Amino acid sequence: MPLIFAYGTLQEKDVQRSTFGRVVESQSDALVGFEKTQVLIEDPAMAAELGRTHHANVEFVGNASSRVNGMALDVTEAELESVDAYEAPFSYRRVPATLGSGREAWVYVHSYQSQ
Repeated sequence: MPLIFAYGTLQEKDVQRSTFGRVVESQSDALVGFEKTQVLIEDPAMAAELGRTHHANVEFVGNASSRVNGMALDVTEAELESVDAYEAPFSYRRVPATLGSGREAWVYVHSYQSQ
C-alpha cells in the first residue's frame, strides 16, 4: 500500500472520512530535510469558506536536522488518487520523500515548490 505523509489537515479524522470514506491506519513519523511554511490563500472567497488566510505547507531545505512531524497514512492506490483531487484545487502536488523511519511516502507540497 502507498503511504502519504500528512502534516496538515489530512491528519484530521473528519478530513480523512470526507476524503477516503474512512479513518485510515496511520503511524507517527517525520519528514526529514523539510521545514514547515505557509502559503497565502489568494482567493478571498476560499479563505472565507475555510476560515483561514493560509494553507500549511512544507519546503525542502536539504538540512538533515530539519524535520516536520506528522503521520504516515496507509492508503490504497484509489485513495491516493482521491487525495490528488482533494489537494489539486489548492495547487498542491505530490512528490516522493523518505521519512525519518526510512519508509518511502508521498508528500503534498504547494506547486511552486521544486524538488
